[in-house]
Amino acid sequence: MSSGIWQRGKEEEGVYGFLIEDIRKEVTRASKLKCCICKKTGASIGCVAPRCKRSYHFPCGLQRECIFQFTGNFASFCWNHRPVQIITSNNYRDSLPCTICLEFIEPIPTYSILRSPCCKNAWFHRDCLQVQAINAGVFFFRCTICNNSDIFQKEMLRMGIHIPEKDASWELEENAYQELLQHYEHCDVRRCRSKEGRDYNVPDSKWEIKRCQCCGSRGTHLACSSLQSWEQNWECLECRGILYNSGDFQKAKKHTLPNTNVGITDCLLEESSPKLPRQSPGAQRKDLLRQGSKFRRDISTLIIELGFQIKKKTKRLFINKANIWSSALDGFRNQNFNPSYTIEIAYVNENDHFGKEQPGSKQEFLSLLMQQLENSPLFEGSLSKNLSLNSQALKENLYYEAGKMLAISLVHGGPSPGFFSKTLFNCLVYGPESTQPILDDVSDFDVAQIIIRINTAATVADLNSLINEYYNYLELIGCLRLITSLSDKYMLAKDILVYHVIKRVQAPFESFKQGLKTLGVLEKIQTYPEAFCNIFCHKPENLSTKILSDLFTVHTLSDVQALGFWNSYLQAVEDGKSTVTMEDILTFATGCSSIPPAGFKPTPSIECLHMDFPVGNKCNNCLALPITSTYKEFQENMDFAIKNTLRLEKEENSHFIGH
Repeated sequence: MSSGIWQRGKEEEGVYGFLIEDIRKEVTRASKLKCCICKKTGASIGCVAPRCKRSYHFPCGLQRECIFQFTGNFASFCWNHRPVQIITSNNYRDSLPCTICLEFIEPIPTYSILRSPCCKNAWFHRDCLQVQAINAGVFFFRCTICNNSDIFQKEMLRMGIHIPEKDASWELEENAYQELLQHYEHCDVRRCRSKEGRDYNVPDSKWEIKRCQCCGSRGTHLACSSLQSWEQNWECLECRGILYNSGDFQKAKKHTLPNTNVGITDCLLEESSPKLPRQSPGAQRKDLLRQGSKFRRDISTLIIELGFQIKKKTKRLFINKANIWSSALDGFRNQNFNPSYTIEIAYVNENDHFGKEQPGSKQEFLSLLMQQLENSPLFEGSLSKNLSLNSQALKENLYYEAGKMLAISLVHGGPSPGFFSKTLFNCLVYGPESTQPILDDVSDFDVAQIIIRINTAATVADLNSLINEYYNYLELIGCLRLITSLSDKYMLAKDILVYHVIKRVQAPFESFKQGLKTLGVLEKIQTYPEAFCNIFCHKPENLSTKILSDLFTVHTLSDVQALGFWNSYLQAVEDGKSTVTMEDILTFATGCSSIPPAGFKPTPSIECLHMDFPVGNKCNNCLALPITSTYKEFQENMDFAIKNTLRLEKEENSHFIGH
């Protein structure tokens, strides 16, 4: 989206055709431009309207309702010059439903309300259209009324809807249409006469089950509805009522099913399903899919896109802080839980017999959950972790739940994981068969010693001696190999590495991978691995005075002296002159020790109040500073409140995971 960079090279040159010198020039150019929305530098996007000098960041532009066109030259328009839909006359006096979510909206074209260019009575929420486009992709995104794709996509691209060049998400699911191959075999009449039960079905007899000729989702035994043969028509009560009210009831009764090989589905469809010719993707479409990932993307933008799936409908999770893992597991496994619903957190205490609930911070909950996940027995290693082999966790399907938790945390604004090894990340992106582990991936000291001794063997005799020493172990893992030269030691060490790090945990890996597919997270990771690698394999950068001061917005009418004390306090903390850290301050105010990839919602803020000690409101990300007469008193009160509050919370949250 940056205004001053072009793809001047071939795709294999530079970074997907963007030359390195061009990228550096654009970084230098953007560093001199200030965002007209957040007032920070680095605003590389400018409005394309002539004489408009507005520049902004991409997330700021989204927040201010700018329009970005994901086609052609990738033009950007500010809120004053963005394209609009011109409606000649408005004949709609009442509200109309969005044809995607069916919620009623005012049929007036605005930034958040769009109309179909091909159907005058089709209106949409912009957010609904964006989610539809991300799920459907360029091959299946079309008007919900008339099924037009060319005119519809052209207009939606003009209005800033991003249509990814990929197959539809439902086409990528394994056995997504398996249920269509199953015939409905159940008798639904009020009084079933079969002594063998409603599911009893004997073809070519009076106990043969016949399905409704209209919907196919209800059935009856021939004897239960006094039908003489299979050819005789039968409609269920729901369909019969619809036919009767439409005036076609008698007409429908006279027709019989055609004696041909054409199925009911073929008779009812006016045109063949668009899925049929796309079952086996050709080389041309594969090229399109590859081209879709040629642009490097900012991680915050990618997660914001994933966040478009979150619906306004809320789901409350009851979380016991003393056992975050178990209560989160119960909430996510609840049959009424939907990962695309907005999450609300209510903290409960098992020892509280009155059953009181306290509103909780979603980002604090996700931060605590990610800490539990990192330190759980599902992973092994010190800093860069790989999956472990835990038979009890595998039996309880906890690897799947861990992947699901991680996906939900990212999409709903949780912190960066930051503890994956490069090997684990590469297995997720490129597949285990294309990944080569390293010695640092081995957390078992004994196995690491075996690999080191094999790699350092000086002669063939020494190597054979080691093989004899570890014969039982090598035979057990299937790595016994005939040694003909000293160089064979490298292949032997590689075989042990691959077994211990990859093959040994194949079942946990597949389960974890399936969980990570929740909300399309794994697909996004595989499309943009460079962006996601940084937040999966590296801890966030250390907080500084500038980062924190820029992060917190100051409410109006705040005490000037207290704000001066606040800036001095941040500098003292950074210089090590305080007992607390920058991360402690952020945790005290928001519940998170680092800034999430998608940022905070709401934006952290500061206010000054007449009280002795600071107060952190984690639900609103608000830090209330005390108004004191001297800086020394301010620092002492801040240190005391933050340090002791976090210590008490840590003691309350201390628990163990019992599996």
